[in-house]
Amino acid sequence: MAAAARRKPRGGGDVMDSIYSVVALVLILVACVELGDAATAVDVYRLIQYDIAGSPFGSRHAALNHHAGASPFDSGVDLSRTVLILPVRDLNLTSLKEYITNKQPLGGLLLLLPRRSSDDSSEDGLSRNILVELEQLLIHANIPYPVYFAFEDEKINAVLADVRRSEAAGQPATATTGGYKFVVSTSEPRKVTSPTITNIQGWLPGLKGNTDAKQLPTIAIVASYDTFGAAPALSVGSDSNGSGVVALLEIARLFSGLYSNPKTQGKYNLLFGLTSGGPYNYNGTLKWLRSFDQRLRESIDYAICLNSIGSWNNELWMHVSKPPENAYIKQVFDSLSDVAKEMGVTIGIKHKKINISNSRVAWEHEQFSRVRVTAATLSELPAAPELFERTGGLYDTRGAVDDRAVHKSVKLVAESLARHIYGHKGKDIQIFADNSSLAINSAYMNSWMELLSRTPRVAPFLSKNDPFISALKKELSDHTVDLHVQHESLDGLFSFYDSTRATLNIYQVASVTFDLILLLVLGSYLILLFCFLVITTRGLDDLINMFRRPPTRKVKGA
Repeated sequence: MAAAARRKPRGGGDVMDSIYSVVALVLILVACVELGDAATAVDVYRLIQYDIAGSPFGSRHAALNHHAGASPFDSGVDLSRTVLILPVRDLNLTSLKEYITNKQPLGGLLLLLPRRSSDDSSEDGLSRNILVELEQLLIHANIPYPVYFAFEDEKINAVLADVRRSEAAGQPATATTGGYKFVVSTSEPRKVTSPTITNIQGWLPGLKGNTDAKQLPTIAIVASYDTFGAAPALSVGSDSNGSGVVALLEIARLFSGLYSNPKTQGKYNLLFGLTSGGPYNYNGTLKWLRSFDQRLRESIDYAICLNSIGSWNNELWMHVSKPPENAYIKQVFDSLSDVAKEMGVTIGIKHKKINISNSRVAWEHEQFSRVRVTAATLSELPAAPELFERTGGLYDTRGAVDDRAVHKSVKLVAESLARHIYGHKGKDIQIFADNSSLAINSAYMNSWMELLSRTPRVAPFLSKNDPFISALKKELSDHTVDLHVQHESLDGLFSFYDSTRATLNIYQVASVTFDLILLLVLGSYLILLFCFLVITTRGLDDLINMFRRPPTRKVKGA
């Protein structure tokens, strides 16, 4: 009897241990079902988030956890907990603009971009125009939900096709029907504190003779290198303004060869400036000019700014702030026109007065004009772009640049500068003739264009020690002397937020009905298992007693 009494509680312990083991196993299985059915993971790029004078623009959130949908903007459909997948190829911009303008609720937006490649022409024509309009719509709107970009590939296309099939069958993804769930686990974006802009200056001193080199006249060649676009992590700006940077580096290389020999060293100083803050009213150019002493500023005969010169055919534009009749402007224009005629291309001139009361600066040369320095901008654009327009957006990739156009731009500027410096104006003399030791190096320019087309350059996300900044410094130092680097804070008018890229996890989830059925089956199984274990170890009477109502205290007292 004593032995039996000792065994009885031990049997009860065995039952409870068994039950705990079963429950733990079931929980593990459920967790595996919930977490182990991720369909795929995709790299995504968030729509830019920024403020102008405190006014919010762009996407204001980053975290995402909603079901996927593919049939946008249906009337009467609640999309507040839906992430819409919209391929840019098939995008209805009118509907999207109306949806954003009316501030309709939406869980999130995933825009699929055509896959990029160096020889891809998919972004030309209609697709390019759609990207231009889409980008302008998104960056000038205040969007209260996450917006991401991703590139089309087999994985995301398969998910999109599956979602479309479900919706065509009348089974859109919801909590009750299941489907695909998009999850981006990231903290809320934080404001970038004290974003910096970096200006890089190189100097080629002219032939001194009996005078100080600083007293010689100076010609400046300038290009802004940073970009701005709807997705900071994708804003490579091959044409705007990668083409201008490539042209400046090649011009510096060409004149470095001439100025390295005292016999061919010109009597002009050459000042090369790679400036930052271009999309933000050329804020870096303004601060660079303010750092000049009065003597240097007065020594500048004129400055040529290079902007978007990579996709023109036979006509280039020279934009100026002073009237074309101005002696210095006429001299620069005539010099360029002479070379242009020999090359079989034309160059036009556009005059736009500066409105001092307006803080908007459309062209880089306007910052020079504001400090009374003669300057002009060479560009393929016939008119001044608006704020954040043509600043290296989604469409501005390697395929948007014609290498021949960049080559012609370098030839035009370098030849006109050389004729002015060496007094050969009006003479048909080719200083940088093809197949000569001073010929333009296309391979050199192509290598830099490839690098620029792979490097996002949105200034607030470029640190002082960024590898790209270091590469520009090294390259310009190889072709110039007295390299100077200037670090400044971006104008406080603009504020930016981090979280520019993330990983999108796509889960294929079952419906709530399936979960309830599964829970019911598991619960029934556990109850039957529990009863079986109690009966086999303690007997049927003990099982029945477990479910009997315990006697009250009054009964016990009686």
